[in-house]
Amino acid sequence: MSFVENHGLWTDAQHVAYAELLERLKKSDMQVVRFSFPDQHGLLRGKTLVVDEAISAFKSGVTLTSTLLAKDTSHRTVFPVFTAGGGFDMPEMQGACDTLMVADPETFRILPWAPHTGWVLCDVYFPNGRPVPFGTRHLFRHALEQLGNHGFEFVSGLEVEFHVFKVTDPNMKPEHSGQPGIPPDVELLSHGYQYLTELRYDAVDNVMEMLRRGIDGLALPVRSLEVEYGPSQFEFTFAPTRGIKSADDMILFRSAVKQICQRNGYHATFMCRPRIPNVVSSGWHLHQSLVHSADGSNAFMPSNTDAPLSMVGQRYLAGLLAHAQGAAALSTPTINGYRRYRPYSNAPDRANWGRDNRGVMLRVLGGQNDPATRIENRVGEPAANPYLYFGSQVLSGLDGIRRKLELPASADTPYETQADALPRTLSDAIAALHADESLREGFGSAFIDYFCKLKEAEINRFNLEVTEWEHREYFETF
Repeated sequence: MSFVENHGLWTDAQHVAYAELLERLKKSDMQVVRFSFPDQHGLLRGKTLVVDEAISAFKSGVTLTSTLLAKDTSHRTVFPVFTAGGGFDMPEMQGACDTLMVADPETFRILPWAPHTGWVLCDVYFPNGRPVPFGTRHLFRHALEQLGNHGFEFVSGLEVEFHVFKVTDPNMKPEHSGQPGIPPDVELLSHGYQYLTELRYDAVDNVMEMLRRGIDGLALPVRSLEVEYGPSQFEFTFAPTRGIKSADDMILFRSAVKQICQRNGYHATFMCRPRIPNVVSSGWHLHQSLVHSADGSNAFMPSNTDAPLSMVGQRYLAGLLAHAQGAAALSTPTINGYRRYRPYSNAPDRANWGRDNRGVMLRVLGGQNDPATRIENRVGEPAANPYLYFGSQVLSGLDGIRRKLELPASADTPYETQADALPRTLSDAIAALHADESLREGFGSAFIDYFCKLKEAEINRFNLEVTEWEHREYFETF
């Protein structure tokens, strides 16, 4: 029996998807398949196999060194992997030993920009069949299972801002390499500062179309392509989906945009605020709601016009507020992302909520008889790991439901209403996450301690550098 069969790792739907995929691979002109897993930072890592090997690897798994889970955003290993327990206090992580990627056949795609190339998303397991507790896709799936035990499903839609620049010098001389290397020199595609004008859109239409064609080929649920406020700043929005799909879509979208641009002389970055004159911050707004598992009805829709949300929705929203400080480390996991939290800036600076108000952290939309009633969290940065960002929302909201937390008054003047401040730095956010007992219980102590250690390594390097560190660290990576 295979690794997948021995440990019962696939659902019935995944077995069916694999059988269909097997026939497809045998008949197609596909030559290679990329097996990729989302790492702790939401970056895709993996191996490319020729098709004959890929067919068997779907069930047998693909080996990867465990040190890939020990790297911070410079791609340096920051755990002492050759000591007892590998720095994780876990014998399975000791000695740079192997883990196994196991493909999810339901995520298989053909990459439009890479000839004869398939792609599949994977989860990571130890050789004994146990899920690696630092695998972020596992963690979000576990949060969804907890939500399901209460009779709900998670629904989410994405609004993602990012920048695209024209590369003028890729900086590929040997002396430009490093951890991290020197990012490319770039120039703008548009001057910006004409929000949503057709003239600015037409100036970047060729790049938008290049991206749209690539994304359409992946069957992602794109709704709109927009020019944002700043120079060379784009926004894509996506239709809502249930469960893990939006997180999977975000992982693939972000990687696709960067790869398509890289092949065509452009540089796409999901770094929040690049160190480029006149460029403005990018955010990632997450629209979320719950539906009843039994009938699919919106669990946030209020029964009267006076209530902003149903009682379930109000308690979920109160949970998001109660855990806003700790969850910030997962929705805004880079040092650079905290440059965006400013008053009077269409970005939040405190944990508050309001009805259709873009200055609050949590914007409530919809109302009585509106099946699209939802909460928009405006706190995230586009470099966040979606499984951790979404997982923090589900676990926070679920805690509010369990404890029947009371929703405070709305903030009609969000930058003047008294409320707890959001963390001002990643260090503050990490301290809040470390102390948040509910998130620790939901994600597991091993993961919280691990994630905090990764981020502390990043912070320590930053504290030894001048501010140019931010540009080198995030501009190319994200």
